[in-house]
Amino acid sequence: MLDWQPEASLIPHTTAPLARRICLPPNAVTAPKSLLPATFSGLTIHEQESAIIDDMLFVFMGLEGQYIRFSDDYRAHDEKSRLAGPKFKVLPGLDPSLRDLVNSMLRMSTHFSALETYIEVQSREECGMVNHALCAAMRKMLKDYLILVAQLEHQMLTNDSFTLQVMNLHTKSTSHILAQLYHVASEVLRENSMLEEENDLDASDDFENILESLREGKDAGALTSKKVCKGGAVLRLISKRLAVMSGDPSAREVLSTLLREASRPYMAMLNEWLHHGNVRDPHQEFLIKEQSSIRREGLEQDYTDEYWEKRYTLRNDVVPPQLEAVKEKVLLAGKYLNVVRECGGVDVAKDMDKDVSVPHTFDDPRFLENVNLAYAFANSSLLTLLITTHALPARLRSLKHYFFLDRSDFFSYFLELSNSELKKPAKAANIGKLQSLLDIVLRQPGSVAAEDPFKEDVKVVMSDIGLTGWLMQVVSVKGLDADGGSLSSHTPAHSTTGGDKKDIVGFDALTFDFAVPFPLSLVVSRVTLTRYQLLFRYLLSLRHLETLLVSSWAEHVKSQPWKHKSSSRPIEQWKRRAWTLRSRMLCFVQQLLYFCTSEVIEPNWTSFMARVQAAEAAEAQGNTSSGPTPLGGQADGRQQKRTVDELMQDHVDFLATCLKECMLTNSKLLRINSKVMTTCTLFADYTASLSRNLAAADPDLAGARLDGQTATVVHDATRLQKLQDNLRSFEDNFSRHLKILLDALNYLAATETVVFLGLCARLSMAHEGYGGRPAMAFG
Repeated sequence: MLDWQPEASLIPHTTAPLARRICLPPNAVTAPKSLLPATFSGLTIHEQESAIIDDMLFVFMGLEGQYIRFSDDYRAHDEKSRLAGPKFKVLPGLDPSLRDLVNSMLRMSTHFSALETYIEVQSREECGMVNHALCAAMRKMLKDYLILVAQLEHQMLTNDSFTLQVMNLHTKSTSHILAQLYHVASEVLRENSMLEEENDLDASDDFENILESLREGKDAGALTSKKVCKGGAVLRLISKRLAVMSGDPSAREVLSTLLREASRPYMAMLNEWLHHGNVRDPHQEFLIKEQSSIRREGLEQDYTDEYWEKRYTLRNDVVPPQLEAVKEKVLLAGKYLNVVRECGGVDVAKDMDKDVSVPHTFDDPRFLENVNLAYAFANSSLLTLLITTHALPARLRSLKHYFFLDRSDFFSYFLELSNSELKKPAKAANIGKLQSLLDIVLRQPGSVAAEDPFKEDVKVVMSDIGLTGWLMQVVSVKGLDADGGSLSSHTPAHSTTGGDKKDIVGFDALTFDFAVPFPLSLVVSRVTLTRYQLLFRYLLSLRHLETLLVSSWAEHVKSQPWKHKSSSRPIEQWKRRAWTLRSRMLCFVQQLLYFCTSEVIEPNWTSFMARVQAAEAAEAQGNTSSGPTPLGGQADGRQQKRTVDELMQDHVDFLATCLKECMLTNSKLLRINSKVMTTCTLFADYTASLSRNLAAADPDLAGARLDGQTATVVHDATRLQKLQDNLRSFEDNFSRHLKILLDALNYLAATETVVFLGLCARLSMAHEGYGGRPAMAFG
């Protein structure tokens, strides 16, 4: 047997400030036989009771006595064994009545020893501030327990009538308190997998924590060593136990005290988030998770809105039950304030920990009111910042001018000046020259854009892929049919997909970009701006096609082969067919352009701006009152308060509706509409060739005579037959594809969007060969 040396020594400091500093004593089983006490068989029952009372005072403090020892399976140097608590055994020979009393009190000693170890382990730095506060509250209760032990010792030394039964009666209530503390500690340890086999962390959350630590220069190894139950998860366990024991007054009082003390650091983090928009969470225990690597500067480049969607997210697994019903409000309140704070609109100097006007525990009756008022204030502050300070409505109207060609006198002039440049292949177009021409047009006196304060933010961009090809890729990859546009990974201006199968010209590649400063970039983000660019390119393609067909009409009016009334009846019939087809195509394009602008964009825009103006009016009215109205309330009973997220969703819904009703989110409509427009474009481009062939085929213009020159007449007939074949091909393609388009629109009008019925009625005029004057196009 090893030499028995029961010497106390100091052990090094750990990261747990409440950890023990004295080494563990050796077990009594290793003591030499010379130190063993006399057996119970040689003692009277009174002597047995005195010896056991003396032993119990040691056992109450987690130490072994002479007759009460640790059980054989207890390993004092094993952390898991100490956390479970030591089991005690009484040496044989004790009177049965005394043994029963001792056994009823030994459980309290087990709980005390386990709680001391729990406080030591859970006070480590990585366990978080909530665990630290819980351990401090438990340690305070254990201090009261040790005071009780000292009082029992005093009674034993001074009171001759003090018996084991009296000791048992004095420890009953304290034993119940320690049992509640032990149960809470055991639940936390089970969540930590420290009393059972360890479980793996959630892979995604663990991976993000590792990346975040590496970015901040920390050692990420500790994160994957073991699971840690902390923060809101600890508060949830205490709350759950409190609900179970609500019928026990003493247990309810103990657990309420634990919850109140443990929630103080959590409430400090909550108040800092609600009132300043800051996350002070060094141990990742708060319900809000911050990805500090995602910064607002990224809104200038990325297309996934990461700053708003991913910078701050909820940790649903650590949300306390007290915040479960209002967790979305908590998230939004801090997000709103964070934006305002970054723009210098929130006083960050105020110390929320010392502010008596905010609740510091969950049992404060002002707790939910604090969340609601903070949410209302944050929403009001951000709305004021967006609508008033940064003039969101004016910015939106500017976007409408440039991307939806509203009152587009400047754009018509720009197309006229840049016509020669935009006819070139897109790769050969000079963007610098186009930008200079746009700047000149925007500053033209008398133009709508000349008075626009945001005209400097408009930039010319050339895409390397056609609109239809790019949209088809988005539809097939991201399911644009379902939700009106999942555009997060595609951009029209900088696509890397390789472009269409053939090079596109400048007219097909032209689009605008618009610089939007923070915080307006939250509402007009890169994703929403991409939707604006889609609609712009579609409207531009219709305008350009309309220009080509009008030019074709000018050719028909002014060119000699078309003006001349031929003596050949087949020639005249062919010209009438060509005029009719051109008129049908022009009718189709103008009716489609009118529908997209006047029946889709304009009504939806009016509805969207009405919501923006309602938010503006409510905000202006709220600013004249003494403070923010409660969430969901009305200012003076008139204006309904709007939230920033509702405003952002309204903007997204407006653009998604416009995309859908303009036929840009359905792959079948995209293909059919593209074929119809391609047919119209080819016909317009073929006009010059038709004029030359017509001049050659007309016997009057070709100088042919019916005086025996049979070869010339035969040659003219061949040319005429070729013209008729070409025109018939255009007619067949246009009529067939337009019929398919109308059938698809009628089907979708009955199953999805009733607005297509109006478009069907308008396009049916082109399908039936209507040659009258079409409706005026918007803009």
